[in-house]
Amino acid sequence: MKKENIYFENLDGLRFICFLFVFFYHAFGTELATLYNSPIYHFIKKDIFGNGNIGVNFFFVLSGFLITYLLIEEKKINGKVSLKLFWVRRALRIWPLYYFCVFFGFVIFPFFKAQFGQVPNETANYIYYLTFLNNFDFINKGLPDASILGVLWSIAIEEQFYLVWPIIVSVFPLKKLWIPFMIIILTSLIFRAINDSPLLNEYHTLSCIGDMTIGSIGAWLISISEKFKNRIQTLTKVQILSIYILFLFIFLFRDELLYINYGIRIFERMLVAIVIILIILEQNLSDNSLFKMSHFKRISKLGLITYGLYCFHFIGILVIDTLVKIFNINTNLWQLLFIVTPAALVLTIIISIISYKYYETPFLKLKKKLSFIKS
Repeated sequence: MKKENIYFENLDGLRFICFLFVFFYHAFGTELATLYNSPIYHFIKKDIFGNGNIGVNFFFVLSGFLITYLLIEEKKINGKVSLKLFWVRRALRIWPLYYFCVFFGFVIFPFFKAQFGQVPNETANYIYYLTFLNNFDFINKGLPDASILGVLWSIAIEEQFYLVWPIIVSVFPLKKLWIPFMIIILTSLIFRAINDSPLLNEYHTLSCIGDMTIGSIGAWLISISEKFKNRIQTLTKVQILSIYILFLFIFLFRDELLYINYGIRIFERMLVAIVIILIILEQNLSDNSLFKMSHFKRISKLGLITYGLYCFHFIGILVIDTLVKIFNINTNLWQLLFIVTPAALVLTIIISIISYKYYETPFLKLKKKLSFIKS
């Protein structure tokens, strides 16, 4: 069977940038009031990276875009979508690392915590984590005791999306996909209108599913509409610059711009997702791009291990935080900024490289053999 080769070379770099947003959002932790109350600390932690969780929005949109594009191309080539093989490929990519993190969080973390003379206090329900429903456990119980479990809520939502979305693409004719698109987006907006809660809006599937749907719409439009595709290809530099400036303003002033009143909060995630999909499309299709992420080779290479980076970054942060407390090098702001945080980032990268090379790669090779499309 001939395999189509599809590779969006600029997505790897975007993935790593998204990870950095999330990493710096969680980094710079301190228990010292002198540091926490510092204007410089507040500027970096709150004003600069206070909206770093937008990296998760970016991941959602990117996943919706890539998965939908591959499903559509498979349907074009074979006339149908092989649901069984799709789910097997997703399991080979997601499950090994995900379930390792679940095992680490529920077994290894409490063991080591006890060894350090602390009392494990895990409130998370492992059943939710085993069944990819842990975003609901997060909503009900808050952040788990094992911080590594705390980032898995977004992976659960993506797995829920992967379970349902290929069925929809398989059933609906490509020209009619606008119907489920509209149904899902309306459902998400209605849910947000009824539940004006930061917790639900951030972590509930019906709120987040709109992000992936916007990404899917972007993939669908460039697949069925040459006019739309050409419009993206011919964006002017001024239009492209405007997209990035808008994203920067959202990143820095999300609260002030999009959380100011109830009406805007309903559409907040959708508006952010639209800007994100424009960046994704611009990076991969525009002829007049100000830059291409693929030109940044080191960043793009690190983008290949983004899944591990995302899953392991709390381990990197926790290990370094523990060490600097032992050696008492976390008492000054400059130490936090230039020693603690960079060290946590480097350790996270090292752990993720090891995981990717020696643990994830065998599963990825098998996944590749089961793919209709090389991606």
